[in-house]
Amino acid sequence: MRGIGARGDTRTRVRAASALATAMVMARTTGAFYVMGGVLGLLITAVAPGDEGNRPLVAIAAAVALVLGSTLLVWGPRMPHGIHHAYVAIATVLITVAIHSFPNTTGAISLAAFYVFVACDAALFFRWSQAAAHLAFAMLLCLLVLPTRDLPWWSGLIPAGVTFGVGVVVGILTRMASEADIDVLTGLLNRRGFDRALNSAIELATRSGQGLALVLVDLDRFQKINDHLGHRAGDAVLQRVADTWAKLLTPDQRLARYGGDAFALLLPNTTEQAAILLTEQLRAAVTTGCSAGVTSWQPGESGSLLVSRADVGLYRAKQAGRNRTVLESSRQLPLAVELREAIDTGALDVHYQPIVSLTEGGGKAVGVEALLRWSSSAQPDVTTEGLIRVAEEYDLISDLDELVLRRACADAARLQDTFAQLDLTLNVNVSGLELAESGYADRVAGILASTGWPADQLVLEVTESELAAESQTAIANLHTLRDRGVRIAIDDFGTGYSSLSRLATLPSDILKVDQSFVAAIRSDSPAPPLLGVIAALSKSLDLQVIAEGVETEYQAAVLTELGFALAQGYHYSDSHPVSALISDLNEGQGRVGPGASDRELDDDSRHAANGWLPLG
Repeated sequence: MRGIGARGDTRTRVRAASALATAMVMARTTGAFYVMGGVLGLLITAVAPGDEGNRPLVAIAAAVALVLGSTLLVWGPRMPHGIHHAYVAIATVLITVAIHSFPNTTGAISLAAFYVFVACDAALFFRWSQAAAHLAFAMLLCLLVLPTRDLPWWSGLIPAGVTFGVGVVVGILTRMASEADIDVLTGLLNRRGFDRALNSAIELATRSGQGLALVLVDLDRFQKINDHLGHRAGDAVLQRVADTWAKLLTPDQRLARYGGDAFALLLPNTTEQAAILLTEQLRAAVTTGCSAGVTSWQPGESGSLLVSRADVGLYRAKQAGRNRTVLESSRQLPLAVELREAIDTGALDVHYQPIVSLTEGGGKAVGVEALLRWSSSAQPDVTTEGLIRVAEEYDLISDLDELVLRRACADAARLQDTFAQLDLTLNVNVSGLELAESGYADRVAGILASTGWPADQLVLEVTESELAAESQTAIANLHTLRDRGVRIAIDDFGTGYSSLSRLATLPSDILKVDQSFVAAIRSDSPAPPLLGVIAALSKSLDLQVIAEGVETEYQAAVLTELGFALAQGYHYSDSHPVSALISDLNEGQGRVGPGASDRELDDDSRHAANGWLPLG
């Protein structure tokens, strides 16, 4: 990548700790140094002649080193990263105590060689600034302790110098070897380094039984930054994102630049829910939009499988409209299991809310919108958005989509047979993930053929944000569906991010105005100007408009005055099973009266009504 240069090299050498600084390697190496020092200390204390100093104190120091080394070998991989600084500092102190108290002077001088263990440990695993602090502490104690053995002041220069030299050389060689695992631009681990860290983390999780989560993050539309502003600007964005995120993570949370504009985050001892919360914090901390896939490791799984599952979550986040986090869970939630069973057994209800004509008056029904109703016993308070997310994350959305569409087409055929004079349309929501599947248009055609519902009486509703995902497959499916007679409606129009210029090029026939605009119509204030703009826009683009959420006669009158032709809402009718809707239409001779909206809707009733789940 262009624009790296010397700045990137300096940045890496300053920022990056050794790629060897994983919990497992640090614990084994430091523990081995401790055990080796303890064993040698006990041995030389036992065989060394002389009665100078304090032989029992030296033996105690060696025994402490042996115990500390054993704890590191057993529990070190589960200890926080920062605890290793304490172990290295304690080792320096124990060596100094042993030198000061050793039974004879010759042995005391030989013990100074143990400072090299400190130098190696610090240089292998700590950043340069931290390693320098440990080296300085060891050299200072070396220079101070040897003269206490009636040696000249300069006696400590050689062991102190050797300690310094070994530390510097080991540090340089370690970082030169580690550069193969370091991304030069950001100073983070690269893909190779991250894969090494992931395998080490899986080994640790296998032994300890702790959780492990993985996050893949991709910067949205990053290529446009490179294309429009140049690669230097793109490099600056990557560096800024890396700096921001690195400051929010703990040392044991490994962040890597996985390639291009993709980042990977390894989170030891972390649940999926905690990983999602952290990912949302990271996304909120940068101005650049980004999509993320989250998953967790299960015993027996390989690193490649874990990465593949997180990549599926990332793909779904992008297909669902970008700038969001999607969990691709390694284990199904009770809600997902229950939903899977409900789909398999058909234990789901589809209800219908009439769409009425404003121009003909009297609430004449011209269509119905299919709404999925399902009550979960595992999670009764699940929201519409939450349930759809579960269906998408656990790969249930395709079966759910097909079930609702097939049943809605069959029920609509029953309605049409009963009210042949109405020429009803059927509106059904479609998930953005399904729309992005290459065979979706053919699946719709198969359902229409098997149920006998005419294609020209089917309206598929897609939210504006899903259309903004710019999936070529989704756009191609929309064109294919329209060529076959199916009409396309943009749902919740005005709340997504499609531009007006792009709207003119989208394969669409109908706009469904979001109910928040209709709710703003009040008798004590003028009608929202945007409603008039939407009415004019739809007329110029030759699009039908449906106003959602009409709850009062006054709102219906204002919409009619503005030129809206179609509406739906509680003012006309709540949603009903097909048999109840047939009964209502029979009583009203094909019309749904405003009397249904006269009853009071308390908060609980309105919440229940909002629980009617549109698929998508």
